[in-house]
Amino acid sequence: MHSAFETAPAAPAIPIIFATKTTWDAIRDALPAPARQFALANDFAAKPGKCLTLPAADGQIAQVIFGLEDEASKSRDLFRPGSLPGLLPPGTYRFANAPHDTRLATLAFALGSYRFGRYRTAETSDVRLVPPDGVDIADITRMAEAASLARDLINTPSNDMGPEELAQAAQHLAERFDAGFTCITGDDLTRQNFPLIHAVGMASTRAPRLIDFNWGDPSHPKVTLVGKGVCFDTGGLDLKPSGGMLIMKKDMGGAANVLALALMVMDARLKVRLRVLIPAVENAVAGNAFRPLDVFTSRKGLTVEIGNTDAEGRLVLADALALADEEKPDLLIDLGTLTGAARVALGPDLPPFYTNDETLALQVAAHAKQENDPLWRLPLWPPYDSWLDSKVANLNNAPSGGFAGSITCALFLQRFVEAAKSWLHVDIYGWTPTAKPARPEGGECQAARAIYKLLSERYG
Repeated sequence: MHSAFETAPAAPAIPIIFATKTTWDAIRDALPAPARQFALANDFAAKPGKCLTLPAADGQIAQVIFGLEDEASKSRDLFRPGSLPGLLPPGTYRFANAPHDTRLATLAFALGSYRFGRYRTAETSDVRLVPPDGVDIADITRMAEAASLARDLINTPSNDMGPEELAQAAQHLAERFDAGFTCITGDDLTRQNFPLIHAVGMASTRAPRLIDFNWGDPSHPKVTLVGKGVCFDTGGLDLKPSGGMLIMKKDMGGAANVLALALMVMDARLKVRLRVLIPAVENAVAGNAFRPLDVFTSRKGLTVEIGNTDAEGRLVLADALALADEEKPDLLIDLGTLTGAARVALGPDLPPFYTNDETLALQVAAHAKQENDPLWRLPLWPPYDSWLDSKVANLNNAPSGGFAGSITCALFLQRFVEAAKSWLHVDIYGWTPTAKPARPEGGECQAARAIYKLLSERYG
């Protein structure tokens, strides 16, 4: 991964001065006369996101002025400095004064340096930052690397990121940290009692699998991460329209973000016994595809009627959650790109999370805000649980009616979690539809940083 940081620059770093509309006049008046005139000639007014490079007498860059929101603004983008790697000429820079949040600005600089270059040369300039004093640059680098991993996995198209390739990526990560890795593939899923994972993936020419790795001291608290790994989702026989299928390479975003979270946990050597479970499948269309109104007996023993084959993510997660629940982890967390209803309710940038653990809910919300990794709690609303009822099975995977789709999905998954001391479910989007500072268009790392910080606080 390209490093955004330069800890020992060969030459003095170019200063970046953060300015707001309120502070700009004083900053401008303190500039040397030629620089002040240059700023006036360019009509620079320190608007948020605007960047001005000021020349020295020899034509080199003397300093950079970058606009931020005022302290009193209704909303401030704490990742605004993440635009800088795309705006600045090659060179080594430093923060000359404090942005709104120095640590988040440093992280944003690293996140904004990301480019996806697998299929063509990425248009990157060599822009580096001297880490500000007092910032834990090892932790920032860890989070930036994890985000790059998640983004790379999601951005890779499905022809190069099927269940096998996702398993290889997970195995590579496991081997890097000496974790024990296993993978159950194809018909072995039915022999080892993972019928829902097999049912969703059996129509694809690329065999479904359950990825499983363990890391850490077995005596430490058990933390289990489960990620939805649907490498492409046609919708199955309830076929998606072409527009709905267009970015379904991102439907393994839960798995990608679970791997990003696992990377951070293992690299930071948190005192946990970590387990990672990823059901990796392709929801394809073929003569042997699972059908609407088919009934399958899940690993947990609950029978599931298929109300819609496009509600496949909760099916594969159900078997994986049931396996995870069998060893009664202290904390069970699942991430998945599950429902359009979550996007309708909260948009692409604000994933909902669900838990009945009030302490955990408060901690998730606090760390989400602290890390600028937005999450919003929605309820596991008991009166809607009856909507999952089926006339022929224990439950239906996709209730008719269309109301509260993200909540009913969470309630479905809750049926498969009983023994875990605490459970957290996050319905992520895993994608940035329109580029923002530090968040390029494409695959996105969502929820992983907030949860990592929560785990660091608990188990560091």
